[in-house]
Amino acid sequence: MAGHSKWAQIKRSKAIKDAKRGANFAQCSREIIMAAKLGGGDPEGNFRLRTAITRAKAAGVPNDNIKRAIEKGIGSGGADHMEDLSYEGYGPGGVAIFIEAVTDNRNRTAGDIRSYFNKYQGNLGSDGCVAWIFEQKGLIQVSQNGQSEEALFEKAIEAGATDFSAHADDDAFEIFTDPFALNTVAQTLTEMGIPVESAEVTRRPQNSVNVDREEIAKPLLKLLDALESHDDVQHVYANVDIEESILAKLEQS
Repeated sequence: MAGHSKWAQIKRSKAIKDAKRGANFAQCSREIIMAAKLGGGDPEGNFRLRTAITRAKAAGVPNDNIKRAIEKGIGSGGADHMEDLSYEGYGPGGVAIFIEAVTDNRNRTAGDIRSYFNKYQGNLGSDGCVAWIFEQKGLIQVSQNGQSEEALFEKAIEAGATDFSAHADDDAFEIFTDPFALNTVAQTLTEMGIPVESAEVTRRPQNSVNVDREEIAKPLLKLLDALESHDDVQHVYANVDIEESILAKLEQS
C-alpha cells in the first residue's frame, strides 16, 4: 500500500518540536476549547475533543488546564470569538503548504502567517489553491511492539482501514482510514487487542515535491518551523520530500 506523508517523515528525522513548551500548551488549549464549543464537553460523544485531550496529555498539559479549556468551550466564557481557519500557500521550491488554525483574532493570525511566508521565500495563496492536494484521512498510530507487520496489516484491513504503512526508523505503524470511520476502526483495533497510541484526522498529500538543494530546503524548513511554533496554528501539512543528504547537512549546520 502507499507510503505516508513525507513531511511526517521529515519531522521525525529532524525531531522538529514546538519552539516553546508554553506555545504547545496554548495550541492544545485552543483546540480543546474549539472542540468543546462545537461538539460539547463530553469526550465520549465528541471525538474531536477526545483526540484534543489525548494530544494535550501527551504534551504534558496539566489536567486543570484541560478542565478549564473545556469549561471555556462549553460557555463559561472566553471562547465566543474562537474560530477554525485554514491558510494555504507555497513555500520555496513550489512546496504546497496547508495550515489549520484556531484563533480569536483572524487579522492577527493572518498577518503573522503572511509575514512568515514573505520572510522565508514563500507565497500565501487564496483559499483552495492547494487544498485539493491534501486528502483528509483518519490516522491511527500503533507501536510495532514485536507485532508482525503482515498480521497487523490483515487486522487493520479487517477493521476497516484503507491504507497501512510501517516505519523502521521509529518502530511504529500508521493505519489510515476514512475520516468518518476513524473512531470505529480505532475501537475495533482496541477490541482486537492492538494498543492504539493515537487516533486523529489528518491531511495526506496526494503527491510530493522532491527538494534536493540546500538553498531551497533551508528556508523551507525555517518556514515550516515558524508556522508550527505559532500559538494559533494547530497543524501544518506540506507535500515535501527532502533528500536525506540535504537533511544531514542541515542538521550539522
